[in-house]
Amino acid sequence: MPRTRESSHSDGAGRVLVAYATAHGSTRSIAERLAARLREQGLPVDVLPVGAARDLRPYDVFVLGSAVHDMAWLPEALAFAHREAGTLARRDVWIFSVGMPAALRGPWKTLAAQEEGRVIGGVEDELRPRGHRLFSGVVRPGHLSVSGRLKFGAMGLRYGDYRDWSAVDGWAVEIGRELLGGGD
Repeated sequence: MPRTRESSHSDGAGRVLVAYATAHGSTRSIAERLAARLREQGLPVDVLPVGAARDLRPYDVFVLGSAVHDMAWLPEALAFAHREAGTLARRDVWIFSVGMPAALRGPWKTLAAQEEGRVIGGVEDELRPRGHRLFSGVVRPGHLSVSGRLKFGAMGLRYGDYRDWSAVDGWAVEIGRELLGGGD
């Protein structure tokens, strides 16, 4: 059952903002996909980079995401979450991270579980999100520094597009059901 949180509207689930921070576009594409799937469920949704999300008053629900670099959210996403924590903590919030867990192989696969807990750090405590997902993005040689490419290769990782659209779609459906009262 959805939590009861402050709402600035009285008409159903209210307006949703999907806000994101991206470095190379994977997080933006996932944010746009989440927004499209939420719209298909009849929810009014805007999607914006965190730097453009200045007035949060029109929104009752937030889906906030960031690319993950060095096992942490991007600085602009963290700054947005901390700056807006007072507002976000009073609303329904879901968060997502976009890293490279699907690119990990062999013993490195255990890093994905460690990454999920570390990437959002204090954001989870501040915002009390209803859910968090760690998605994989696109990893190309040009996305990494020379030392990053050397580490990547030494770990036996492979470049590629690891976005799992069915997982993104499924999560959007879960969020929509919860907002529209059809969740567990």
